[in-house]
Amino acid sequence: MTDTYDGELPPALPVHLASPVTRSALRVQHQVLVAVREFLGGEGFTELLPPVIGPVTDPGVRGSKQLDVDYYGHRYKLMTSGILYKQASLLGFSKIFYIAPNVRAEPVETCSTRRHLAEFHQIDVELAGATRAQAQGVAERLVTHVVKHVLATVPGELTGLGRDLTDLADVLAGAFGRMTHAAAVTRLHDLGHPQSPDAEIDWEGEELLSRKASQPFFVDDYPKGSRGFYDREATSEPGILRNFDLLAPGGFGELASGSERESDYARIVTRMRETGENPAKYGWYLDMVREGIPASAGFGLGLERLVRFLTGLDAVWRVNAYPKVPGLVAP
Repeated sequence: MTDTYDGELPPALPVHLASPVTRSALRVQHQVLVAVREFLGGEGFTELLPPVIGPVTDPGVRGSKQLDVDYYGHRYKLMTSGILYKQASLLGFSKIFYIAPNVRAEPVETCSTRRHLAEFHQIDVELAGATRAQAQGVAERLVTHVVKHVLATVPGELTGLGRDLTDLADVLAGAFGRMTHAAAVTRLHDLGHPQSPDAEIDWEGEELLSRKASQPFFVDDYPKGSRGFYDREATSEPGILRNFDLLAPGGFGELASGSERESDYARIVTRMRETGENPAKYGWYLDMVREGIPASAGFGLGLERLVRFLTGLDAVWRVNAYPKVPGLVAP
């Protein structure tokens, strides 16, 4: 399929929307959303509509800044992630999901990573009383179901975009792989990449690991301090978090992040202070935690990143109808 624009950054919006590449990518995205709702509804999840603004939002997003709005004289935040509200939602439902818009003022240098947008969408999932393994099981079955559905409904759109369908068929070949963060760091050092053992795997490291894989795989056990205060610390391994990332093969990198959630009031306040957060900002959340919230586990799966992986396109902006690339002012 030929495009009407060959640049590395989005063209004018009318050109982008009229592109046959954009139309094919958005047809794939539509089927992804059909499959997500079909799968999660079949597993007993209730879809809720997420908040767009709130007094606080997720502080555990690497390198990006939060954007403020004036809400009747109060400084509110545009949602960078609905994690705190997902935990709150479990007071009403035991299994919930959002298709959630997120806004993050990513560093300008991320405009060249091909995988960042300032405005994007997440498939947010949360399960009361669940373990990390159970959340990972949902993520694996969800991605597998989406791949099957897309291959069955829009294979022509994929091949028209140049996607090799055998690469996607490999996703269905067996259980997803797993490695620890420590093992990933060692592997990257062996590949000559200077990954810090105390930080999240950086974008270049994720791409290197991803290119060595033929199937999606999980990276578990990130070190304490690399993620937000809501990721639960392992009681048997102090300093290790009960969390994970899900990486796609073929160099596409991270698709999802998740964890078991901390639900104990005292430990959450301690973790807030350890990560430099002021507990006073989180009044409504901490009041709720003090009264008691269910222990849970969940994840956020990037919609545009998933569609980019399925289509094989070179950048996430190509699978977004109204792309806002970091640092590039757009309608």
